[in-house]
Amino acid sequence: MYCVETNNLTYRFSSKEIILNNINLQVPEGSIYGFLGPNGAGKTTTLRILLGLLTKQQGTVNIFGKSFKENRIEILKNIGSLIESPSLYSQLTAAENLSVLQKIYQCHKSRIQEVLQIVGLTETKKKIVGHFSLGMKQRLSIAIAMLHNPSLLLLDEPVNGLDPTGIMEIRILLKKINSEQGVSIIISSHLLSEIEKLVTHIGIINKGNMLFQGTLEALQHKQKQLSSIIIETNNNVHAKEIIERNGVHASIINGQIMIDIISKHIVSEINQQLVNNGIEVYQINLLKSDLESIFIDITKNQI
Repeated sequence: MYCVETNNLTYRFSSKEIILNNINLQVPEGSIYGFLGPNGAGKTTTLRILLGLLTKQQGTVNIFGKSFKENRIEILKNIGSLIESPSLYSQLTAAENLSVLQKIYQCHKSRIQEVLQIVGLTETKKKIVGHFSLGMKQRLSIAIAMLHNPSLLLLDEPVNGLDPTGIMEIRILLKKINSEQGVSIIISSHLLSEIEKLVTHIGIINKGNMLFQGTLEALQHKQKQLSSIIIETNNNVHAKEIIERNGVHASIINGQIMIDIISKHIVSEINQQLVNNGIEVYQINLLKSDLESIFIDITKNQI
């Protein structure tokens, strides 16, 4: 079941400026869904529509299996969000910030300490938020989003501007919320490298168009398809001829032979054939196309 599903979601700022073009978002229940794309791709606009902060112009939005249009209030009661910069009272403590919203949400006061425990801010006590690090502010913002015990979190660039330690802390926190609290998460980012260790599913958007959607494993399979084996010898022309006798396509690029991924057994046989024909083999290496490169290629519409 999908906790979020859109059908042909379209949004325009003007007749010539299409921000979202027939977006079919499918977020499985219980997943951590990475919503990826360059700045200006349409990520924040999509999240704003899912929260009712922008009115959709075309298409349908279903959340928790219900029409957002017809069940808006009921649905929003089960969503927590962090869109762009966190809104915090810098002169108040973490607990005081949560207390303000606890009265609005009308949840039990004990929930304040519960969410502070979840995000690791129980020791801040009387320290005001104005003295918090950026990472602590982000964790407090996630605590606020979790205060009313939602089933779904929408997080817009939550690791933006954080150092590697801060990114790791947020990653561990979100995995904990997902696994222990059973909360589905949509997290947007413009950098795949930041969240590839976190997500289970990925949607890639660019210029308002959905270019890829599926599991992280599916994207990693695409990575394997685009990886190559490089072979360096003292006679690449002759070596290429020998390799192709095995039914393996080979190319000479920048002084190296490049072939598609093949089994270790065939690589071993080719190496033995090269040596038997008096060719010196200097190296045989796997050239992997990393996920960041795949992301860049997809957003450039190259694959």
